[in-house]
This record gives sequence, structure tokens and C-alpha cells, in this order.
Amino acid sequence: MTTPRHAPVLLDRVVALLAPALERPGSVYVDCTLGLGGHSEAVLQRLPEARVVGIDRDPEALRMSRERLAPFGERFTAVHAVYDELPDVVAGLGLDHVDAVFFDLGVSSMQLDVRERGFAYAEDAPLDMRMDPTTGPTAADLLNTATPQELTRILREYGEEKFASKIAREVVRRRESTPFSRSGDLVELLYATIPAPARRTGGHPAKRTFQALRMAVNDELGVLRRAIPASIDVIGVGGRVVVESYHSLEDRLVKRVFADATSLDVPPDLPFVPEGAEPALRLVTRGAEQADEHEIAENPRAASVRLRAVERVRPAPTPTRSASRHLPPGVAR
Repeated sequence: MTTPRHAPVLLDRVVALLAPALERPGSVYVDCTLGLGGHSEAVLQRLPEARVVGIDRDPEALRMSRERLAPFGERFTAVHAVYDELPDVVAGLGLDHVDAVFFDLGVSSMQLDVRERGFAYAEDAPLDMRMDPTTGPTAADLLNTATPQELTRILREYGEEKFASKIAREVVRRRESTPFSRSGDLVELLYATIPAPARRTGGHPAKRTFQALRMAVNDELGVLRRAIPASIDVIGVGGRVVVESYHSLEDRLVKRVFADATSLDVPPDLPFVPEGAEPALRLVTRGAEQADEHEIAENPRAASVRLRAVERVRPAPTPTRSASRHLPPGVAR
């Protein structure tokens, strides 16, 4: 059972947006950010015709969601992958297309709650922050090797940190004598570096830096730039892509891709739309939907959510897959 602490954001609205694409027998839903499986569980419960493929780069999330969703048997398939590998996942399962794709971006509640992962600034822990702890450099590696210019860019671009250059200079100065290894050391530096008046507003002074490091360590924007167009390519006619974003950079990226996919590609002064020039997709949401006050009170994580959705209304110009629609049961990587 999902606890309030782990309540999926805008759960009812997300399922409602997915439902028209998943009411057909044999429909396939891909949850690109499986996490603890809350959204997938709701789809499996409320849309009995749907099969669910859950993707996550975090092996522990896959283990926990497999346990949670085991009662649904062969209707659920777990895959260890990063979500920009979506086309390979779909092809590997022998599918020519899927009917719905969902992204719940950012860090999961489970990752924040496990102290040893180093995502949270509230407790001292190893500075890891990898969503897949089996591969790649850690946040400590980044802090100890990046140039001052690169650290400044990361903090400014991903964290919108006003004191990015000042923090970067202090990180480089301190790592010369004591390399960073734990989150408590970084939090201490941030308290000492960010001026007191700035620390009294805008939440915890470490929030922006930790967010920026997490996004850089996991290449979250790079992965998203590849994944959103890929998700559009793998849905069939009537299929939908639904995205929940929590960061302005993520939401702008999603908005831009959706706008391009739903726009007419003809001169604005053309008196008619040539056959075949109509957009292959349409916007399902008007702008970005947000959580209401009640949802935010119940689930504070919903305060920054931006929800967008598109639907394919015409076939893609050329088929991207030619395999069978059969989904082999229990396939995982």
C-alpha cells in the first residue's frame, strides 16, 4: 500500500489521462520512472486490459516494485534500463509500438529516504547521488574533479544558484586539503559560503546545490532530451505520452518537444493545409496542469509539479518497428 509519504503525485489525473489509450485489450503501458510502482499499481488496478512495462535505472527500486506488483503476475514486466533506452526496451520486448508512456521526473521518495544514497541534505551520508549506484561517477567524484567553471555552470544551470561561482571557488579551495566524501561536509561549506540574509529565504541553503549535483551526476536533462522524442516515436495511433516535471528546465524541454510535435509545418500564409501536412499529434492538456491546494496539502511534493500530455492522432511517417505485438511474460534486464 502506498503511504502518504510516498503518495504518487496527481495519481487520479494521471490515470485519467492514460485511460483512453489503455482501455483496448492487449494495450501496453510503459512507466519510464517506475520507482516504488505507485502509478503502475494504479494502472494495473483500474485498467484491467493494460499490460505494464516498468523501467528504472535503480536496482533497488526494481526489487521493491517487483515485490509490490507480484500479485498482477504476467501483466507486469520490469526492465533495468535508463529511460532514454526506451526504443531498445520496446524492440527487445518484441513490440512494434506501445499505447502509453509515462514519466514522473526527478528523484524518487525512496531514494531520498535511504540515507546512504546521499540525495538528502538533512542527514550526513556518503556523497553518492547516483540513481543507479552500480555505475558511473558519484557526486563526490564530481566535486573533487570538476573545474571551477564547470561547477559554476552546473550550480547555475541546474540549481539556479545565485552564489554558484562563490560556492565553486570555495569547493575547489577546500578540496585541495580535504577531498569531499560526505554530504555533511558540503552542507557545512554551503552554510559558511552563502550569505546569512540569503540563507533565511528560499528554503534550505543546500537545496539548490544538491539538486544541481544530482541532475549532473545522472545526466537527467541529457537523458530527458533523448527520451521525450523517443517516447513520441514509440506510441501508436491513439497512444499518449504523459509527463510530470518538477523543475523549470525539465518542463521547458517537455513543452518545446510537445509544441514541435503538435505544430503545423507549413507556411503561415498558406490558405489551406496540404493533405499529409497535419500534425501527427495533438495536445491533450491545455498548457501545464498543476496540483490544487488540497493535493499540495496532502502531498507537498506536488507543489512544483507541471503535468503535460500529448496523443498521437495520425501514424508516424515511417514505421519504427515491425515486430509482433505480443509481449513475452516476465522479461527483464
